[in-house]
Amino acid sequence: MPSQTLFEKYGGFSSVSKVVMAFYDTLLDSDDIGPFFDEVDMSKMVDHQTKFVAMLLGGPASYTDHQLRRLHSHLDIRDAHFDELKVVLSGTLQDHGFDPEDIEAVLAEFESRRTLIVDDAHVD
Repeated sequence: MPSQTLFEKYGGFSSVSKVVMAFYDTLLDSDDIGPFFDEVDMSKMVDHQTKFVAMLLGGPASYTDHQLRRLHSHLDIRDAHFDELKVVLSGTLQDHGFDPEDIEAVLAEFESRRTLIVDDAHVD
């Protein structure tokens, strides 16, 4: 029997969407990260981020490296911003009952995409 993905283990899209909503509740209150979303259609952002987090959990959604780079290239995302995103994601996953080893696996998947998201002209 094939092993269960984290996406399946934690309840699929309905659970992931709750995680993403809580993730943004925290991010939007951040003085450093919140301003990135000032002019953003949050319903679309939540939809995209739900698919992205589902992908990190081994779910059916996927973004190519090219798509991730293109979607973030116009933003001035620094390593410090990315690090804050990781902290918030970790706490949000913990709050939603993810096991510590599963949180580490998700964070490793997220970290593997740092160079696609961080503005390499301004790496801290």
